[in-house]
Amino acid sequence: MDDLAAQVAAALIDIGAVGFTPLQPVKFKSGLLAPIYVDNRRLPFYPESWRLVITGFEHLINEHRLAPDVIAGMETAGIPHSAALAYYMGKPSVFVRKQPKDHGAMKLVEGGDVSGKRVVLIEDHITTGGSSLTGIKGLRNEGATVEHCLAITSYGFPESMAEFQASGVQLHVLCNLLTILEVAHKKDRFGQEGLNLIMDWSRNPQEWSARQEGIR
Repeated sequence: MDDLAAQVAAALIDIGAVGFTPLQPVKFKSGLLAPIYVDNRRLPFYPESWRLVITGFEHLINEHRLAPDVIAGMETAGIPHSAALAYYMGKPSVFVRKQPKDHGAMKLVEGGDVSGKRVVLIEDHITTGGSSLTGIKGLRNEGATVEHCLAITSYGFPESMAEFQASGVQLHVLCNLLTILEVAHKKDRFGQEGLNLIMDWSRNPQEWSARQEGIR
């Protein structure tokens, strides 16, 4: 798995899905400043890298003996990966809306009936985990058994890990932040100072972000 994680990290870095901006922090939708960004939506444009991720997901499913009846994707970024994985494994696929439609059947889960089925949720990236846990709740409300979530990458914030645990969900990630940083450092994407700065952010992103706001 360590070798697979390193391969995924290298692929994401090479296609620009992961970028490093230690001197010019980017702002997340939440308002949090960060010296790194992840955009796994680039993957479908790079078939070889995307294939590595899809087969990596299959490896995780087999390794942990998850045996899902249905593979679900979280709107929007998780859908391409869940659909590709389900097709590759010959499994039914559904997707989960962040909010129900305001017309028609007003469904949260689209594509088929998940009642009584074991469902694995696929995400592209985990920051806080809030949207994933909302999707899991929606699937459970439809009668599905959901105990596992798979993601390509995660920042590994302790708060988000605690939320998954409290919800009775195991999070399986192809590539964590530490592996990404190790591979990027070997590729000379930043020096030791940049590595130290990003690691400082990862330990307490809220405090780091507040300090940066004070500097500006």
